[in-house]
Amino acid sequence: MNMKLSEIKEMSSEEIGKQVVGEESNLVDLRFSHELKQLTNTAKLRATKKDIARMKTILKERELSEKKSRLMQDKGVDA
Repeated sequence: MNMKLSEIKEMSSEEIGKQVVGEESNLVDLRFSHELKQLTNTAKLRATKKDIARMKTILKERELSEKKSRLMQDKGVDA
């Protein structure tokens, strides 16, 4: 799919989660096609893996940001 970072950041965490699941299933299909010598553009494998990594990175950043803000609120400090 080759998503840009700005496109991913515009999505909600829930949407990104669904997209990750879809891309992981797509990656399985691509790997299977590659093993059967049916995949002509092998660069799709790498691009799909990178897209998944980008999405997971954004999700992790958001998760850590939420934890940090909750900790700051518990301590009574404005972030």
